[in-house]
Amino acid sequence: APGAHALLVLDGAGWHSSTDLIIPPNISLLPLPPYSPELNPVENLWQFLRQNSLANRVFDSYEAIVDVCCNAWNTLIAMPESVASITSRNWAQVSG
Repeated sequence: APGAHALLVLDGAGWHSSTDLIIPPNISLLPLPPYSPELNPVENLWQFLRQNSLANRVFDSYEAIVDVCCNAWNTLIAMPESVASITSRNWAQVSG
C-alpha cells in the first residue's frame, strides 16, 4: 500500500545473507541473533500449528499428511487476527 513499510525478520539462515539483494527503501531487515528461536515469530506459528493441528498424529499415507498440512495452513490464514497476535513483538512495534 502507498506509504506502507515492512519489517522482515531474518533468522540467520545462510540464504538470508546475500550481498547481491537490493532492498527497497520501504523494507527494513531485522536480523535475529544466532540460536534465538524464541525471538523468531515464525517459530511461534509452528508451535501453534503443532499444538492445534499437526502433532501427535499417525498418518496412513503421504496424501493424508499433505491434506492435514494444507488444512492446517488454510485454517491458519483464515485467522489473520490470531496470526497477528501470535507473531507480534513489543520490541518490533512502529510508533506513530
